[in-house]
Amino acid sequence: MNFNAEQFTAANKATVDSLLAVSNTALASAERILALNMDIARSAIEDSASGAKALLHAKDVNDVVSIQAALTQPAIEKALDYTRSIYEVAARSQEEMSKLLEAQFGSFQKSAEKMLEQANKSAPKGSESAFAAIQSAITAANAAYGNMNVVAKQFADAAQGNLATATKAAAATTKRAR
Repeated sequence: MNFNAEQFTAANKATVDSLLAVSNTALASAERILALNMDIARSAIEDSASGAKALLHAKDVNDVVSIQAALTQPAIEKALDYTRSIYEVAARSQEEMSKLLEAQFGSFQKSAEKMLEQANKSAPKGSESAFAAIQSAITAANAAYGNMNVVAKQFADAAQGNLATATKAAAATTKRAR
């Protein structure tokens, strides 16, 4: 098989581009999570300060109990919102990564098939069984990749369902607490 410097350079460039895309996606997700965490920390400090001020003005134990009850509801809602937001960031990141990996896998698959075809043309007689084995391995890898995508989708759907169930349960609990 002949060495083709242009193909080698193109493959290396594609690999670097893919790694940069994955890195940028991961960094964007980290930025979104950092922003969420900063917002929740800022909000928690503000809520704690206003809660402490309100408790300082309490006249008796009944005031303290009612102030604490009033502070609990928004805290639960904020925790639910935070959980929902983290899930959305994770789902978005997973979707972006899946698209990148699908594109990369598709490109790899085409390149592998092309190289296999070229190698098969220039291979000596009697090597057909070796090429059939390689083709079988590629087919098995494609099937495994497809199964992995199905499982990842099922996992994401289950996580979304669990989050929806937890949100409904928490909302029902907070309604009863009112």
